[in-house]
Amino acid sequence: MEKRKATNRKKWVRLDNASNIFLAAMTNRDSKVFRFSAELTDTVDSDLLQQALNEVYSQYLLYHSVLRRGIFWYYLEESDLKPVVQLDTNPSCQPLYHFDRRELLFRVVYWKKRISLEVFHVLSDGTGAMWFFQDLLKEYLLLKNPEINPEDLEVAEYNHDTSSEDSFARHFRVKDQKNFGQATQSALRSFSKVTVKAKELLYPTGDADEKKVYHYKGTYTPDNRPRIVEMEMPVKKILKRAKKEQVSLTIYLTALFMESVRKSAKDFHGNETMAVSVPVNLRQFYPSTSARNFFAVTRLEYTYQPGKKNSVSDICKELKEQLSPQLEKKHLEKILTRLIYFEYHPLARIIIRPLKDFGLKLINHSTNKNLTLAISNLGRVSFSKPIESFINQVYFHTIAVRPQFCAISHGDYFTISFTSPYIETDIFKEFARSLTEDGVPITVTVNKVTEEELGGGSHAGV
Repeated sequence: MEKRKATNRKKWVRLDNASNIFLAAMTNRDSKVFRFSAELTDTVDSDLLQQALNEVYSQYLLYHSVLRRGIFWYYLEESDLKPVVQLDTNPSCQPLYHFDRRELLFRVVYWKKRISLEVFHVLSDGTGAMWFFQDLLKEYLLLKNPEINPEDLEVAEYNHDTSSEDSFARHFRVKDQKNFGQATQSALRSFSKVTVKAKELLYPTGDADEKKVYHYKGTYTPDNRPRIVEMEMPVKKILKRAKKEQVSLTIYLTALFMESVRKSAKDFHGNETMAVSVPVNLRQFYPSTSARNFFAVTRLEYTYQPGKKNSVSDICKELKEQLSPQLEKKHLEKILTRLIYFEYHPLARIIIRPLKDFGLKLINHSTNKNLTLAISNLGRVSFSKPIESFINQVYFHTIAVRPQFCAISHGDYFTISFTSPYIETDIFKEFARSLTEDGVPITVTVNKVTEEELGGGSHAGV
């Protein structure tokens, strides 16, 4: 009997360090869901897509997870649920977690030639989810095009055996943890300092508290669906523009984004600080094949000075100087080790989950006050050569409480997907105007968000 109970017991894993803040920060306007999309050369066959999803789903055990609430922490539990592909008729990035439902933390949708994967950030980050998406597209295109020889495809680097590893704990957890008594005495002596440091380490804010951080204000969309603006451009053209400024593409686009906000904001006085959060994939510094979250967040800022030109070149130079030291391995290791220490601290363990949620919500609220924008550049994505010819373009976006862009490149094209909780598109018009004036040709697509724009249409996608 006992043996039977053990056999039937569901497998579970605790959440990684980043996931806890996502749960506390999740709201009706910010579901913490992100989306990958691929535009194919032919209309999607839903039956074949379901077959492909079944095959890939059987390989990715992490994606079988549902989110459960414990007394002290949330955790992921293996489920026997089966995913079903859906027609893409709802607004992008709708919530994937409801506390009163037992549901998978991802969905696959399709519309005409486009296949999309949406993932709750608690399950995975962009890099981890892209592995699942690449395998899904590969399986689908093999089914759709039987003339492709599977032996001609490259072998994926993804390792299914380590997909559920918590790489934060593996690389940054201090092994000589104190026992409960030592840790509690230490914690009581420095409790006030701990809360302040935890806030600083979750999201570094520098000396932003002393500066006036600008917040863009607009009109919220009626039903919380995000405004999405997609821009496509030749990757060589945009790289050439960044090279002219002698900065990375991420830095150049961030500077352009800040300037677009300044030009479009009617209440900008000219002496405010623009601050932006930039995620960094830790897999480039530490070996990891985990499909779960494994990233850090850097913060860049630029303070406008009245009487100064404040050009894109000036902003690029300032941001470059700030980013470089934040990407040093010693710096990342120092802050992440301390952050993991707080998570595994015996005192933190015995605080019940609702209180932890409340504390993390306060930290997240404070963090939002010190940010103007957010960006995420996933870099280049590629597929095996026989697959590439059936994929026109790849897109990436996430929902956010502030104007944000996500970027990704595929083949000869670079795509930027802006998202905003506001109806207004002035920022994105300024961004597009700046690029075209610099000789970068772009194609722009905008989704519909208001009742007048939707006009009773059924498809809410881009």
